[in-house]
Amino acid sequence: MLGLAGCAGQPAADPATSTAPAAVNTTSAPSAASAAGIPPKPDEATVKAYLDELRAIDPAIVDEDNPDKAINRGRDQCSSVQSFPADQAKLIDLTNKRFTAPGQSNGFGPEKAERILAAVRKHICPTF
Repeated sequence: MLGLAGCAGQPAADPATSTAPAAVNTTSAPSAASAAGIPPKPDEATVKAYLDELRAIDPAIVDEDNPDKAINRGRDQCSSVQSFPADQAKLIDLTNKRFTAPGQSNGFGPEKAERILAAVRKHICPTF
């Protein structure tokens, strides 16, 4: 006779003693923002250099009552940079739409938008 050990008649695994798949470690999982291509807020020195460069392009770009607005717009623009890294025309258009101010509801124009985009890439998402 041939022994058929491990075939039919083998008991089903007991759910109380079976090992469940390991839980995903959420502490090392990327945040929703980083998964979307939005980098973390930069350090103070980087923020200062970025805001100074934006002010040099046009002082109205930085809302002095809320400079975080320009920082957050730059971080959001990084998501576009990640999505369209080689489409400079599209990135300039998106930058022009994203960076607005009172009296500049249609952006600052393509020339300034290109300079703003360069500042974003240089200071906020240099690795994109």
